[in-house]
Amino acid sequence: LPEDVLVELLSLLPARDLSCACRLVCRQWRAVVELTTLWKRKCQREGFYRQGLDRSISDWKIFYILCSLKKNLIKNPCAEENFHHWKLDHNEGDKWRIEAMPGAHGTEMQDPNVRKYFVTSYGPCFKSQLITLQNEGYWNQLMDEKRPEIVVKDWYAARFDCGCRYELMVRLLSEDYLVLDEFHPEPVVIEQWSDAVWREISHTFQNYPPGVRYIWFQHGGQDTQYWAGWYGIRVTNSSITIGP
Repeated sequence: LPEDVLVELLSLLPARDLSCACRLVCRQWRAVVELTTLWKRKCQREGFYRQGLDRSISDWKIFYILCSLKKNLIKNPCAEENFHHWKLDHNEGDKWRIEAMPGAHGTEMQDPNVRKYFVTSYGPCFKSQLITLQNEGYWNQLMDEKRPEIVVKDWYAARFDCGCRYELMVRLLSEDYLVLDEFHPEPVVIEQWSDAVWREISHTFQNYPPGVRYIWFQHGGQDTQYWAGWYGIRVTNSSITIGP
């Protein structure tokens, strides 16, 4: 087959089949599988291509793979599955609770698809998730050589009638759970009689050291007036994405 026809046909196949099977068929197929035009064509087919990208993309194969893998690595970010997937590291006071938007003395989230949130009490309440990158499709060589951006986002809000405190910590960990990079901003203290608006905090990890195998995400806080019940910080819609 002419090369352009072979590119068109092979671009219909999954990336795993191209890398693990097709490139082993013969020299011609191996050469075609390594062509920039094939992976660029796959990006066009699946909606990853945008005008103006040509000059900024150095490796279309890696770009395609990162686009196809991209998803929120935080599981159950909006409390739709109760506390499933979350580890409750600290669960004091009247403990963590789940409430529906907007909640007492609260406001609606900007995203109408977010219908629930986690809320803290008068004692320290922190919960976490540990993400194993290999389980999500990000192999070691990819993370070590390409080191794609890791984008962390979280949303928090207070009740109108009570002050509270919010904290976030995200760590990039090695195979031996050593901290290679960390995002731990100063705690946010919200005074009583606030606007109760939902706010986003975000951070992008770039140029981090090689060897990242896990991402550890922890957030939480408490109310600052020590009222019985659930008057502390509210959190929802957390996300970690790895992008091209």
